[in-house]
Amino acid sequence: MDWLEFEKEALAKGYKSVCGVDEAGRGPLAGPVCAAAVILPEGVIIDGVNDSKKLSEKKRESLFDVIREQALSYSIAYATVDEIEEINILNATMLAMCRAINGLEIKADYAMIDGNKIPPIDIDAECIVKGDAKSMSIACASILAKVSRDRLLYKYAEEYPMYGFDKHKGYGTKVHREAILKYGPCPYHRKSFLKKLYK
Repeated sequence: MDWLEFEKEALAKGYKSVCGVDEAGRGPLAGPVCAAAVILPEGVIIDGVNDSKKLSEKKRESLFDVIREQALSYSIAYATVDEIEEINILNATMLAMCRAINGLEIKADYAMIDGNKIPPIDIDAECIVKGDAKSMSIACASILAKVSRDRLLYKYAEEYPMYGFDKHKGYGTKVHREAILKYGPCPYHRKSFLKKLYK
């Protein structure tokens, strides 16, 4: 497999600054959705990088700084719980991706988006389904987004230890669902995601 196939195709079309974009936290019951955008130097493959879901937390943490050091530019952005509630999770995810792309210090002229929907951005882009397992840039973005969001949930766990955010990162595990029913939601919970729980 060529980790740089999509990057090479974009560069061959004449684009100069190609970014990979991915998100973390679309499905949890709590916390924001996080997106990252990464521009790597041409031809660079970072050893050990893979789809963040296939890596251990320890491995993701060790790669986090390596990616930031090697990237030409990277950006990490969020859409808040309030924004998720107001505009729904899909639109909030697109918003976080836009913020990540717009936050790059080196402006990208082409974006490779993990998934099947392109956010409303002012540069050319393509969707790559399961892109975090096919493109080095997207895989790097998936790691930055996942680690950044996980670190935030550890902070929430200190504030609200009864929910176990440090264990499940806001996802709807049995322990998490039981804690919500016992203690009620906290300000970091996505109320619209809890409707089924209360039924």
